[in-house]
Amino acid sequence: MAPSRRDFIRTTSVGLAAGLTIPSAFRMEKIAGANNRIRVAVIGVNGRGSSLAGTFARQKDTEISYICDVDEHAMGKCIDSVKKITGIAPKGVRDFRTILDDKNLDAVVIAMPDHWHAPATILACKAGKHVYVEKPCSHNPAEGELMIRAAAKYKRLVQMGTQRRSWDILTQGMNEMKAGAIGRVYFAKGWYTNGRKSIGYGKEVPVPSWLDYELWQGPAPRRPYRDNLIHYNWHWFWNWGTGEALNNGTHEIDLIRWGLGEDYALRVNSAGGRYQYKDDWETPDTQVITFDFPGGASAMWEGRSCNRQPVEGRDRGVIFYGDQGSMSTGDNRYTLYDQQGKMVKDVKSDKPVEGRNTVSPGEELDAVHVQNFLQALRGNEKLNAPIETGFKSVLLCQLGNIAQRAGHTLHIDKANGHILNDKDAQALWSREYEKGWEPSV
Repeated sequence: MAPSRRDFIRTTSVGLAAGLTIPSAFRMEKIAGANNRIRVAVIGVNGRGSSLAGTFARQKDTEISYICDVDEHAMGKCIDSVKKITGIAPKGVRDFRTILDDKNLDAVVIAMPDHWHAPATILACKAGKHVYVEKPCSHNPAEGELMIRAAAKYKRLVQMGTQRRSWDILTQGMNEMKAGAIGRVYFAKGWYTNGRKSIGYGKEVPVPSWLDYELWQGPAPRRPYRDNLIHYNWHWFWNWGTGEALNNGTHEIDLIRWGLGEDYALRVNSAGGRYQYKDDWETPDTQVITFDFPGGASAMWEGRSCNRQPVEGRDRGVIFYGDQGSMSTGDNRYTLYDQQGKMVKDVKSDKPVEGRNTVSPGEELDAVHVQNFLQALRGNEKLNAPIETGFKSVLLCQLGNIAQRAGHTLHIDKANGHILNDKDAQALWSREYEKGWEPSV
């Protein structure tokens, strides 16, 4: 049994229900050391984390000190790949908590399963480490609020991996739209498509010798090991994952919120289900989430995990509608249309984007977001996706899932994003934790 570390076990404060004051950005102290060298640990490296390890390893004055994973095979493979890039093998560690006392370690990169994102971030902030955490930043809304509190209390920078916030042409398109290119924007539609196969019905089998399943589950209530869970299919189980809405929809919904300039919704609804196959998959493979915002605009996100038919000619993306035209985007490109649907401007990037790639949409574009994080640690830039910004976008996705599970429309407090007068839905604001693993700030 993996130890649960005493500073990790205090329960979440009931004060979360009273709402949250989100702090403004603050300037951090510069990273000390020769040439502002930043020492990083990458945690969770089977897929996305391995790609991020390579991206961080290629950055100037950045050292990968540790590779952490509960899977010995994934850890060894990532160590080898970093060594090929830098010529130096980082140290391999199974339990990331054992490295947090290393005073030479500046930051951690978290690419573990969703149920670990917030607890690991909070522990890292407590230990004085800055954090780059993959989306979604949290498994549930209460955890997102805890992350914001941790970043503020311990004065740490926490960047969420919504890398589109750092893409130059996409940012140019957003700025052009906000300057009035399509007039008053009143509706946005986002989508994600894929052709995922059935995960079947898993069998309870012995845990493989190369995997620390106890530590993999960590804060999540214990479930037996099944042969169709690890490494990717955990996304589709509520105990560990958050479904396609947060696995991929986070990107589109973040763009929608960015483009509309909204923080919180007034109403959220969701329709869908597991339609394509009969198997262990719990979250929807087909889902449509709708949002009404206080600023007089609405939005929707459509997720199709098992049907690859594109929308607007793209496998994923967002289109904004205004009273003088529309703008389609999603990758590092934007296209403007007039009110009759005629294209008037198309701005493309020469950097490739693979929208359905589960490891990385594009290494060059990942690097821009990573560089922003590193420069913010050096005191030279502000974060493009700080936790307080990432939380608001993830919250919209989580509210969509809560509406789906509750089976009805949610009414939201526009001041803080909390669910109003709905005990069934409010019960899903947080989660149950394995005893002794509850996160606290």
